[in-house]
Amino acid sequence: MGLKCGIVGLPNVGKSTLFNCLTNAKALAANYPFATKDPNVGVITVPDARLDKLTELVKPQKTLPTTVDIVDIAGLIKGASKGEGLGNQFLGNIREVDAIIHVVRCFEDDNVIHVDGSVNPVRDKEIIDAELIFKDLDTIEKRLEKLKKQGKSGDKEIAKMVAELEHIRSEMESGKPARAVEYSEILEESMKEMMLLTAKPIMYVCNVDEESILDGNDFTRIFEEAVKDENSLVLKISAAIEAEVMELEDPEERKEFLAELGLEEPGVNVVINKAYQLLNLITYFTAGEKEVRAWTIEVGTKAPAAAGVIHSDFEKGFIRAEVISYEDFVNCGSEHAAKEAGKHRVEGKEYVVQDGDVMHFRFNV
Repeated sequence: MGLKCGIVGLPNVGKSTLFNCLTNAKALAANYPFATKDPNVGVITVPDARLDKLTELVKPQKTLPTTVDIVDIAGLIKGASKGEGLGNQFLGNIREVDAIIHVVRCFEDDNVIHVDGSVNPVRDKEIIDAELIFKDLDTIEKRLEKLKKQGKSGDKEIAKMVAELEHIRSEMESGKPARAVEYSEILEESMKEMMLLTAKPIMYVCNVDEESILDGNDFTRIFEEAVKDENSLVLKISAAIEAEVMELEDPEERKEFLAELGLEEPGVNVVINKAYQLLNLITYFTAGEKEVRAWTIEVGTKAPAAAGVIHSDFEKGFIRAEVISYEDFVNCGSEHAAKEAGKHRVEGKEYVVQDGDVMHFRFNV
């Protein structure tokens, strides 16, 4: 399944630098607003030590990790929802992504101009929130107009939908994003169709200086307090450190550099893996002589649908799934050894695939 995350934030908070580190692309990271006028899109591989271990054991002809599309969306400013700056274009780009990575600046640097003159991550977040909410309210108003016309016939269900959507509008007018407002099943289809910007899962990335990477600073502490009641993730990374890490081509040099800073892995790895968590996604593997490959599915996916990620014929003609857990595969050392140890299972159509399952599908079309 395709996964697309959009990086948003005010100008000069470190979005393009983070994008470059994530993708090794060369997006312009300049010290002025609108350095990125068109969305840069990068395809990045998802780091997974389990895939490396399976490759080591199976020794396939090739290894294929799963991927994520990352979109670097140009900096929003006040009035974006009304077309200020390049607002309409930017908001349209956000609408197309599955999750939002919102970068906030949590470092002082006189050489990097802040678009509003001072560093204040909470204020910056609120500016972005307001613009996204304003745009969502426009979308809700249009849907209400349509529903009210349909409801003139006296349809009670439409009347309930109108009342509930008006409640959502009221909550959002008070500053709540759509993802923080509860609604019943009656509105489920409408909410999906509207594709509200503030209904998307969100991860906040606090861009800090090197000294604050482990314990944070006053900016990050204030910010974490401000978002503690939101259904969101908050990470601390230093885009400047990540840029230095990317310059080191030798993996051992990278490890040594990170260890000196007290870090176990690059921050970009954490961002990617947390994006998976944010979207309720897991990975299963196929492993054979030709290839070892990672596949992305949603938590709760049953075996036939998981097979369909490989090819629609696998789902249509699904017969059974042969499964070995990742832990059993590694502990036994091979598929054959796992079978000999009784760790190989045959599962049917109702089997819910687990994170790390190593699978073969039997099908007939």
